[in-house]
Amino acid sequence: MNDIQLPEIDYGALAPMLIVFGLACVGILVEAFVPRAWRFYVQAPLTVGGLVAGLIAVIANSGVEITTIGGAVTVDGPGLFLQGAIIVLGIVSLGLIAERRLERGGPFVAEAAHAANSDGDKAQEREEGATEVFPLTLFALAGMMLFCVSGDLLTMFVALEVFSLPLYLLCGLARRRRLISQEAALKYFLLGAFASAFFLYGVALLYGYAGTVSLTGIRAAVLESEQSPILLAAGLALLAIGLLFKAAAVPFHVWTPDVYQGAPTPVTALMAACTKAAAFGGLLRVFNVAFETTAWDWQPVLAAVAILTMIVGSVLAVAQTDIKRLLAYSSVANAGYLMVGVVSLNDAVGSSMFYLVAYGFSVLGAFAMVTLVRDSEGEATHLSRWAGLGKGSPVFSAAFTFLMLGFAGIPLTSGFTSKFALFSSAWDADQSALVIVGVLSSVVLAFPYLKVVVLLWLNPPGEETPTVSVPGPLTWSVIALGVAVTLLLGVAPSFLLDLVADAGPFLAK
Repeated sequence: MNDIQLPEIDYGALAPMLIVFGLACVGILVEAFVPRAWRFYVQAPLTVGGLVAGLIAVIANSGVEITTIGGAVTVDGPGLFLQGAIIVLGIVSLGLIAERRLERGGPFVAEAAHAANSDGDKAQEREEGATEVFPLTLFALAGMMLFCVSGDLLTMFVALEVFSLPLYLLCGLARRRRLISQEAALKYFLLGAFASAFFLYGVALLYGYAGTVSLTGIRAAVLESEQSPILLAAGLALLAIGLLFKAAAVPFHVWTPDVYQGAPTPVTALMAACTKAAAFGGLLRVFNVAFETTAWDWQPVLAAVAILTMIVGSVLAVAQTDIKRLLAYSSVANAGYLMVGVVSLNDAVGSSMFYLVAYGFSVLGAFAMVTLVRDSEGEATHLSRWAGLGKGSPVFSAAFTFLMLGFAGIPLTSGFTSKFALFSSAWDADQSALVIVGVLSSVVLAFPYLKVVVLLWLNPPGEETPTVSVPGPLTWSVIALGVAVTLLLGVAPSFLLDLVADAGPFLAK
């Protein structure tokens, strides 16, 4: 009987994920043993400290040779960069999650088990919000980090579930508008379950074709196998459905506007920045490592998906009357731009990662500002209520205008430099048709952004115009970072472009 050969484990390479996973487990113990009155004051610094420690571990690994651990985890340059980006964006989003000054008890409900609008639900409105959101956020971020460095499809599936399940829960914890929050969580869960099933079925078919679920093993089978490519094509199609769902690409985007609108705004910000980085990190790894060369040319199919995503996202954004839904369709359109990077393969990996960071900071700043526009019922997100805010709150309106101009891709903002870098890489990769569609859709998408700017400054205030709350230090920090990074990457992007260039290609050969 042969002895089982255990893989050699490089704990240093795994340290960032182990730290975040470990602190998430400690957070669960805090919920079990620390008195309720003290939980927030323990959980918040514990969560931030865990993420900072994880970031330090990522930086320490940056000079280490590429490591593959049992074929299940591949720690390479792009993987480390994406892990660092997810941690940094996660730390920033925690500023919104931990904010307690804008609303008594914070943005989260104390006990989600109460039926919406019941007596118990109304009675808990003045109670402190649930602190379970902190370990749930850590689990989600840890799963995203693992997703970006998964070396085989089963590990990727486990990571997908680890970061998806906490997000399903977080979407249903809004203190205000409980019914729409619970509806968002249910929609996200049901559609996510379908997407996970497609992903897993695709893994099974690819295993039938290649005899392995390792990305490098599938690549070798694609190059050497003489089998019929039917299993390969079907498996790749089903796998792509699961990945494109998380990326919010058309036609798998239908969950996005409802979930973005119904979820607590800090959770929406977390998903818009971090989940997008993780989803496209996984997409880039899968298609650059396993399917760079296949017997079936998948690029025209993904190119069609990218074109549909850019067009649908930009056109439907024009018709939105709710700021959160507008940003949701903006997210869909930006997913289309990032799909251009996926289709362009290795030529656009660096510019895609630059785009993810630039967009992540801008969208976090935008959602932080959405939390400030309030009336007696909480956030006022209908755009008609924002008319004339520039007259009463010029500083707020100026900052939000700058972020909108960044989303529109106006020069001297990160939106311009990130689009220019991505489209230039795609053009060099002979994807000129996608670049042309991307530029035209960007022009269309500029209209809803500029519509908001006109609404803020040129429309007269209405009778029920909400007030802009004074931000607490945490929300103020998120807004300041969002605006500052949007400006910095617009006027001096070279340091981040050099960083993504130094990350190199995915470990594939």
